Amino acid sequence: MFADSDLPFTHKPGRRERHLRRRHVNPLFGWPPQEVAPERLLDAQRADHEELEAFRHSFRGVVQRAVDLPPDAGSDLVLELKTDLERHYEQACGLPEDQTEPKAALAKLIDVIMRTLLRHVGDDATAHQELADEAAARQIHFRLLEQPLVADLLHPETPILPQELTPSLLSATDSELAAACELFDGQQLAVIRDEAEALAQRLAESSVVVDGLDRRLDHLRRAEADATGARRAD
Repeated sequence: MFADSDLPFTHKPGRRERHLRRRHVNPLFGWPPQEVAPERLLDAQRADHEELEAFRHSFRGVVQRAVDLPPDAGSDLVLELKTDLERHYEQACGLPEDQTEPKAALAKLIDVIMRTLLRHVGDDATAHQELADEAAARQIHFRLLEQPLVADLLHPETPILPQELTPSLLSATDSELAAACELFDGQQLAVIRDEAEALAQRLAESSVVVDGLDRRLDHLRRAEADATGARRAD
């Protein structure tokens, strides 16, 4: 959105570097806009890489656990493995470099685990429905995580501070913003929209033009209206 200057940002960054790039020379995060210090970028890249290496190690471990899972494994053991597989998938979405293959492997293993659980519940129609509902919710969750901003927001150690939420949303791509808006209800979106309009007004008073800002404000307003309408319908 804004010039990267001469900072050596990577092509597929992790969550820490990604947020620094989001903030770099971005008036939505403060006026006058601030550059990211090179040492901060280096620290973020180093931390992202360390997280990637730790993930690779734990990924191999959880895959091996899935491969070694005995056919007669109890439900508790199966559920524990499923939780770990889901956690690794979520983590992979925020990592640097291309994580397409690990995510595909994890999704396949989760599907195998779900079929195992279906065998465990037998003919229990209620349990089958609960598992189907869980699978549908997981599909939505994983779809949203494909957007980097969502992965950053949902990470337990998100780099996005509370006061940076609105600027981050207003700096997002259209697809990121659409997905991120699904995380909030109508009341939350109303607060975000108020903050966004106030921020836009402050920038306008300083004669600062941000490309695409009006479009993103309109998207927030529509998302708020849709979420509020859906809540009333319920």
